[in-house]
Amino acid sequence: MFEVKQDSILVPPSDELIEKFERFYRVALPSDYVEFLKKYNGAVPITNVFSTEKNEYLIERFLCLLSNEDRDNLENISWSEIRVVLTDLDARLIDDEDLLGMNIIPIASLFAGDFICLDFRESEKNPSICVWFHEESDEFSPVVERISSNFTDFLNNLHK
Repeated sequence: MFEVKQDSILVPPSDELIEKFERFYRVALPSDYVEFLKKYNGAVPITNVFSTEKNEYLIERFLCLLSNEDRDNLENISWSEIRVVLTDLDARLIDDEDLLGMNIIPIASLFAGDFICLDFRESEKNPSICVWFHEESDEFSPVVERISSNFTDFLNNLHK
Protein backbone atom coordinates (compact mmCIF):
# COMPACT_ATOMS: atom_id res chain seq x y z
CA MET A 1 0.00 0.00 0.00
CA PHE A 2 1.34 3.43 -0.97
CA GLU A 3 2.18 5.67 1.99
CA VAL A 4 3.57 9.19 2.37
CA LYS A 5 4.67 11.39 5.25
CA GLN A 6 1.42 13.28 5.82
CA ASP A 7 3.17 16.47 6.95
CA SER A 8 5.05 16.65 3.63
CA ILE A 9 1.93 17.08 1.46
CA LEU A 10 1.60 20.58 0.01
CA VAL A 11 -1.51 22.48 -1.04
CA PRO A 12 -3.11 20.74 -4.05
CA PRO A 13 -2.85 22.45 -7.44
CA SER A 14 -6.04 23.94 -8.86
CA ASP A 15 -7.59 22.64 -12.07
CA GLU A 16 -6.69 25.99 -13.62
CA LEU A 17 -3.00 25.61 -12.68
CA ILE A 18 -2.89 22.06 -14.07
CA GLU A 19 -4.52 23.19 -17.33
CA LYS A 20 -2.07 26.11 -17.60
CA PHE A 21 0.85 23.70 -17.12
CA GLU A 22 -0.53 21.34 -19.78
CA ARG A 23 -1.01 24.17 -22.29
CA PHE A 24 2.46 25.61 -21.69
CA TYR A 25 4.29 22.27 -22.02
CA ARG A 26 1.85 20.89 -24.63
CA VAL A 27 1.05 17.70 -22.76
CA ALA A 28 -2.08 16.07 -21.38
CA LEU A 29 -1.21 14.72 -17.95
CA PRO A 30 -2.75 11.29 -17.33
CA SER A 31 -5.79 11.35 -15.05
CA ASP A 32 -4.20 9.00 -12.48
CA TYR A 33 -1.25 11.38 -12.12
CA VAL A 34 -3.54 14.44 -11.85
CA GLU A 35 -5.48 12.68 -9.06
CA PHE A 36 -2.16 11.90 -7.36
CA LEU A 37 -1.05 15.56 -7.59
CA LYS A 38 -4.29 16.72 -6.01
CA LYS A 39 -3.91 14.26 -3.14
CA TYR A 40 -0.11 14.06 -2.62
CA ASN A 41 1.38 17.23 -4.16
CA GLY A 42 5.11 17.33 -3.31
CA ALA A 43 4.89 14.45 -0.83
CA VAL A 44 7.80 12.51 0.63
CA PRO A 45 6.92 8.83 0.19
CA ILE A 46 7.36 6.21 2.90
CA THR A 47 6.78 3.51 0.28
CA ASN A 48 9.75 4.80 -1.70
CA VAL A 49 11.76 1.94 -3.23
CA PHE A 50 11.46 0.37 -6.67
CA SER A 51 13.63 -2.11 -8.51
CA THR A 52 14.62 -2.58 -12.13
CA GLU A 53 16.66 -5.31 -13.76
CA LYS A 54 19.77 -3.19 -13.19
CA ASN A 55 19.28 -1.36 -9.89
CA GLU A 56 17.20 -0.51 -6.88
CA TYR A 57 16.17 3.14 -6.53
CA LEU A 58 15.03 5.31 -3.64
CA ILE A 59 12.57 8.16 -4.21
CA GLU A 60 13.48 11.29 -2.27
CA ARG A 61 10.22 13.15 -2.90
CA PHE A 62 7.56 13.75 -5.52
CA LEU A 63 7.76 17.07 -7.31
CA CYS A 64 4.96 19.56 -6.78
CA LEU A 65 2.97 21.96 -8.89
CA LEU A 66 2.43 25.29 -7.11
CA SER A 67 0.88 28.63 -7.92
CA ASN A 68 3.05 31.72 -7.32
CA GLU A 69 0.94 32.56 -4.28
CA ASP A 70 1.33 29.06 -2.80
CA ARG A 71 5.08 29.14 -3.50
CA ASP A 72 5.42 32.45 -1.62
CA ASN A 73 3.69 30.92 1.43
CA LEU A 74 6.17 28.02 1.70
CA GLU A 75 9.25 29.84 2.93
CA ASN A 76 10.32 27.37 5.62
CA ILE A 77 9.30 24.16 3.87
CA SER A 78 11.50 22.07 1.58
CA TRP A 79 9.95 21.40 -1.85
CA SER A 80 10.89 20.90 -5.50
CA GLU A 81 8.58 22.26 -8.19
CA ILE A 82 8.10 20.55 -11.56
CA ARG A 83 8.42 23.78 -13.57
CA VAL A 84 11.68 24.75 -11.81
CA VAL A 85 13.20 21.33 -12.56
CA LEU A 86 12.03 21.56 -16.19
CA THR A 87 13.69 24.97 -16.52
CA ASP A 88 16.93 23.70 -14.97
CA LEU A 89 17.15 20.57 -17.14
CA ASP A 90 15.46 21.89 -20.30
CA ALA A 91 17.41 20.62 -23.36
CA ARG A 92 18.70 17.56 -21.51
CA LEU A 93 15.11 16.23 -21.32
CA ILE A 94 14.27 16.43 -25.02
CA ASP A 95 15.68 14.63 -28.03
CA ASP A 96 14.40 17.01 -30.72
CA GLU A 97 15.60 20.61 -30.70
CA ASP A 98 12.58 21.62 -32.83
CA LEU A 99 10.08 20.21 -30.31
CA LEU A 100 7.54 22.67 -28.96
CA GLY A 101 6.66 21.78 -25.38
CA MET A 102 8.12 18.81 -23.53
CA ASN A 103 7.86 15.07 -23.99
CA ILE A 104 9.66 13.97 -20.81
CA ILE A 105 8.25 15.50 -17.61
CA PRO A 106 10.02 14.93 -14.25
CA ILE A 107 7.63 13.99 -11.43
CA ALA A 108 9.88 12.71 -8.60
CA SER A 109 13.48 13.14 -7.51
CA LEU A 110 15.67 10.19 -6.67
CA PHE A 111 18.62 10.19 -4.32
CA ALA A 112 21.73 10.92 -6.43
CA GLY A 113 20.14 13.51 -8.76
CA ASP A 114 18.17 11.37 -11.22
CA PHE A 115 14.42 11.78 -11.77
CA ILE A 116 11.31 9.67 -12.30
CA CYS A 117 9.57 11.04 -15.40
CA LEU A 118 6.43 10.75 -17.46
CA ASP A 119 7.65 9.78 -20.96
CA PHE A 120 5.29 10.97 -23.70
CA ARG A 121 7.56 10.03 -26.63
CA GLU A 122 5.72 6.79 -27.47
CA SER A 123 2.21 7.92 -26.53
CA GLU A 124 0.84 11.41 -25.99
CA LYS A 125 -2.22 10.04 -24.16
CA ASN A 126 -0.68 7.26 -22.06
CA PRO A 127 2.90 8.12 -21.04
CA SER A 128 5.17 5.44 -19.69
CA ILE A 129 7.29 5.99 -16.58
CA CYS A 130 11.08 6.15 -16.83
CA VAL A 131 14.18 7.00 -14.84
CA TRP A 132 16.09 9.92 -16.38
CA PHE A 133 19.84 9.73 -15.67
CA HIS A 134 21.38 13.16 -15.08
CA GLU A 135 25.05 12.15 -15.41
CA GLU A 136 24.57 10.35 -18.72
CA SER A 137 22.11 12.75 -20.39
CA ASP A 138 23.32 15.55 -22.63
CA GLU A 139 21.66 18.29 -24.67
CA PHE A 140 19.06 16.73 -26.97
CA SER A 141 20.21 13.30 -25.82
CA PRO A 142 18.28 12.16 -22.74
CA VAL A 143 19.29 8.79 -21.30
CA VAL A 144 16.35 6.97 -19.72
CA GLU A 145 15.30 3.53 -18.56
CA ARG A 146 11.63 2.61 -18.85
CA ILE A 147 10.34 1.25 -15.55
CA SER A 148 6.56 1.04 -15.94
CA SER A 149 3.87 1.27 -18.59
CA ASN A 150 1.85 3.85 -16.62
CA PHE A 151 1.73 5.85 -13.41
CA THR A 152 -0.65 3.56 -11.50
CA ASP A 153 1.50 0.50 -12.21
CA PHE A 154 4.54 2.46 -11.06
CA LEU A 155 2.88 3.33 -7.72
CA ASN A 156 1.75 -0.27 -7.27
CA ASN A 157 5.35 -1.48 -7.64
CA LEU A 158 6.76 0.76 -4.90
CA HIS A 159 7.76 -0.84 -1.61
CA LYS A 160 9.60 0.03 1.62
